[in-house]
Amino acid sequence: MITLDPQQQAARDWFESLRDRICAAFEAIEAEAGSDARFAYTPWDREAEGLASGEGGGGVRGVMTGQVFEKVGVNVSTVGGRFAPDFAQSIHGAGDDPSFFATGISLVAHMANPHVPAVHMNTRFLVTQKRWFGGGADLNPPIPYAEDTDAFHARLRAACAPFGPDVYQRYAKWADDYFFIPHRGVHRGVGGIFYDHLECGDDAEFDRNFEFTRAVGEAFLDIFPQIVRRRMNQPFTDADREAQLVWRGRYAEFNLVYDRGTLFGLRTGGNIDAILMSLPPVAKWS
Repeated sequence: MITLDPQQQAARDWFESLRDRICAAFEAIEAEAGSDARFAYTPWDREAEGLASGEGGGGVRGVMTGQVFEKVGVNVSTVGGRFAPDFAQSIHGAGDDPSFFATGISLVAHMANPHVPAVHMNTRFLVTQKRWFGGGADLNPPIPYAEDTDAFHARLRAACAPFGPDVYQRYAKWADDYFFIPHRGVHRGVGGIFYDHLECGDDAEFDRNFEFTRAVGEAFLDIFPQIVRRRMNQPFTDADREAQLVWRGRYAEFNLVYDRGTLFGLRTGGNIDAILMSLPPVAKWS
């Protein structure tokens, strides 16, 4: 067990409530398609994963396989402990003291119809010797449509607007830089936003950065179901499916080689199935 202070508890409560609303929205889409698919939830505990006493916390892995969502995972976790000394040097605020706390939500959806884009969303609150929020959302279509890309970015732009005139541009560029596969020389998708190290040095900064993180979650919950409904009944060909499977191979390469969240989960004793839920159910290298 780990003891949470008011900021940590507030962040955890938000991430879990967002999880509940996202899962309900995705189940509603499955119901519209005539499917009875529902999320299956599996709790996990860090001490049960074989970690030493004092390495506390855990999470819940939620996965659904359906008619529209070929595989979607929505995970929440709240963990605390100490980083390994070498890993601590790479974490903001942990160089002198490896103690940490982290809570967050992570979501990846791989869709049955190649015309429906895959998507990733993650927001988190970390505490070392510093406190900060990070996260973002990005759209990953095997077959891009300008209408979907524009709608996704417009909604994220609107979420960023109250927090400064250049916030969207900075975080959109950060996403373009981050979600890039160097060995392929291609971007993972059509972008979105990515941000990190929004520090909370006092209550006012916490409130503002928490408000921004909530705005990102609300924007995702608003726009992605709209895009899914726009494309989920669109006919597709064998060639479309082939393009989807090859594209998924690129997605898997990024998540296994470059993704920070994958590394963070593996280096902090997270649940392996939860960490690797981002991988597609079927992929192809050709």
